Amino acid sequence: MTWHDWFKPFARLGYGARGLVYLVLAFFIVSAALTTGSGSDSRDAVRFITQSTASAILTPLLIISLAGYCLWRLVQAILDTDEHGIKPAGLAVRAGLLGSATTYGFLMVYAFSLWWGGMVSSGDGSGGGFARTAAGFIGAGPVSLILSAVFVIVGGAHVWKAFSRKYRDHIEASPEAERWIDVAAIGGLCARGVIFLVIAFLLFRHGLAGREGRASLAAALDFIAGLPFGAWLLGATGAGFLLFALYSFSEAVWRRINVEDA
Repeated sequence: MTWHDWFKPFARLGYGARGLVYLVLAFFIVSAALTTGSGSDSRDAVRFITQSTASAILTPLLIISLAGYCLWRLVQAILDTDEHGIKPAGLAVRAGLLGSATTYGFLMVYAFSLWWGGMVSSGDGSGGGFARTAAGFIGAGPVSLILSAVFVIVGGAHVWKAFSRKYRDHIEASPEAERWIDVAAIGGLCARGVIFLVIAFLLFRHGLAGREGRASLAAALDFIAGLPFGAWLLGATGAGFLLFALYSFSEAVWRRINVEDA
C-alpha cells in the first residue's frame, strides 16, 4: 500500500468539506436576503458547524477534511499534478492553488481552535490579535492595490473556467452526470468569481483612499446587499454558492485525484 492509496480519499474528503462550508454559507446568505440583512463569511460557516448539535462528530471530521484539502492543493501546486507547467499562465494557476491551500489552512486552524476551546472565550469570534493584525496588514493601501489585482485575476479565471468548461478536464463522470455537473459548475464558479471581483473592487477603493478597510467575503456581501435590488442580488449569490457547494460535492466523487502524476 502506497501513500497514493490513502491520500485519494483524504483529498476527496477535502472537497466535501469545502462543499459543506459553502452549503452553510448559502443558507446564511439566502436567510440574509430574506431578512434584508448582511452576509456572513466562511468563519461564520465553520463556527456554525462546530457549534451544532452534532459537533462532536462533525468538527473533527471537518478539521481532517480541511487538512486533506490543504494538502491536496499543495500537492497540485508544488508537484504540478495537472500539468499547468511553468509558463506565466501555469504559474498563475499554481499560485492560486497555493492561495487556496492557505485560505483553507486558516479555516482548518480556526475550526481546530474552536473545537479545542481556545477561541470560544474571546467572545467576538474574530480570531484574536493575529486576525486583527492580518486584517490591518491587508487593509493597508499598497497591499490593498496589489491584492486587488490578484483578486481580479482570480475572479476572471473562475468565470473563464466556467464558460470554457475547463473543469471537465479533471472530471471523470458519465455523460448524464456531466450535464448536472455543468449546471452546478457554471453557476457556482460564476458566483464565486463575481464575489472575488467585488472583493477586488473594495480592495482597490481602500487602496486608493490610503486607508484600512474591510475587504472580506462578508464585506463583499454587505456591498451587494446595499445595491439596488440588493436582496434579490444577495439571494442570487446564495443560489450561486449553493451550486458551488454541489459542484464541490461532485468533485469529491468524480474529480480525478492524479497523485500518481506528482
